[in-house]
Amino acid sequence: MHLGQLKRREFITLLGGAAAAWPLAARAQQPDRMRRIGVLMAVPESDPEAQDWLGAFGEGLQQLGWTAGRNIRLDYRWAAPFDAESRQRVGKELVALQPDLILTQNTVSTASILQETRSIPIIFANVVDPIGSGFVASLARPGGNVTGFTLVESSIVGTTDLGPKPTSWLTASMSALRDRADLAGQAGDVCK
Repeated sequence: MHLGQLKRREFITLLGGAAAAWPLAARAQQPDRMRRIGVLMAVPESDPEAQDWLGAFGEGLQQLGWTAGRNIRLDYRWAAPFDAESRQRVGKELVALQPDLILTQNTVSTASILQETRSIPIIFANVVDPIGSGFVASLARPGGNVTGFTLVESSIVGTTDLGPKPTSWLTASMSALRDRADLAGQAGDVCK
């Protein structure tokens, strides 16, 4: 096909595709940049569950092609769980390192790191109520520099982006639990 045969729309599409591919080609020619992830844990470093969690995190990164020391650097900071000053100090240390993102372990570590930065992306792992804690605007559209994973699926507990409905969830749960307890009690009476 000659350039004279191209229709205007086809030419614009061709030009747009080339323009989109150009940065990718330029990036492919540059050496890999070492990425940096800051990790803030609000538990003692000796905590076996936290060590297991970080081991699984490292394995997941490797499965995605990220190798510590080759193309990614992980900067861990440990803070005493009930020591706000400790969390603030290590939070400042992490932010000063200017990581590409910060992973937080729970509600208190997320709150601590948010006091230090509103520009570095933050991913939380174990936050029960990110909306109620003020970390995100909604589950569907978190906004800001924070996103992550909640411990409870919002559709199960009746939480929507319009606000939580914990009373109806709790009432239904207690009712179901009471019904199961009644059935178990009746079954126990029959077996005697």
